Amino acid sequence: MVLLIWLLALSGGLLILTLSSDWFVSSAEKIGIYFHLPAFIIGVVIIGFGTSLPELASSIVSVLHDQSEIVIANAIGSNITNIFLVLGVSALFAGSYSINHDIFQTDMPFLAGSAILISLMTYDLSFSLVEALICLVALGLYLYRSITQGQISEQILEQKSEIESEDLKKPSLSNWLILIISPALITVGASVTVKSVVNISEILMIGTEIIAVTAVALGTSLPEVMVSIQAARKGKGDIAVGNVIGSNIFNTFAVMGVSALFGPLKIPESYRIQTLPIFIGATIMAYFIVQDKKVFRFEGVLLLLFYIYFLGSSYGFF
Repeated sequence: MVLLIWLLALSGGLLILTLSSDWFVSSAEKIGIYFHLPAFIIGVVIIGFGTSLPELASSIVSVLHDQSEIVIANAIGSNITNIFLVLGVSALFAGSYSINHDIFQTDMPFLAGSAILISLMTYDLSFSLVEALICLVALGLYLYRSITQGQISEQILEQKSEIESEDLKKPSLSNWLILIISPALITVGASVTVKSVVNISEILMIGTEIIAVTAVALGTSLPEVMVSIQAARKGKGDIAVGNVIGSNIFNTFAVMGVSALFGPLKIPESYRIQTLPIFIGATIMAYFIVQDKKVFRFEGVLLLLFYIYFLGSSYGFF
């Protein structure tokens, strides 16, 4: 009975976390567009960081609650989920779709680079403040490169085209209230999520990192799932794939880098044995799948099979 209560609490915490993050991004985007903020500000600060808000919030709270082993599991688990589940489901539901943008100019090199860098940094089961600062510098370099190449502006034009005319009117009172209240809800959702993970792990006598790398990663990746499915079904493969690539780069550099500023990060032994090899394999698969700038349905099915294996191996079923 106690386990059921905490499972419901975890579900509720993740729901609050994802919904409040989505509300925050949506309201901030509408307000930013109305006040004619530069495209790169909307893209980088609002949309870019906004998609990583659930992972970032829950990671910071876990550090403050002395459960910092959740950070690496959350960041890397979300990256694995984005590749296997988000790309897999979008291809399954949308069928084959093409990628028109030259993702190999900036995005894919940074995706591969971020995976290699974080793997090298965490292989010794430690993550120092200096390494965190390197990640933040790398994030800044990625943002600068994206802005100068005009990628952020292109994404914003796509976003603007999706916004209905009434959304471009003067922001309503509810927009401002949501912008003010949602950060508090994000904090509450993150706190409930972390506390639930700790209690569930104690009841089931398994590591908190196992739940974080699977259940929490799944919950915080749900916004990416929905965005990518809708984009792929509309034939906008650039948004579907770009959503995954951008989110993974932010998770690696921002979530790990920012969280380490609040305290030292613990990295469990199981990470190097179980999670890290799957993370590297997922990144390699993503690189090969998008190299022809097309994603096929059979590739989506393959990715989903790998996701099932990832979940099963995490809980010792395989």
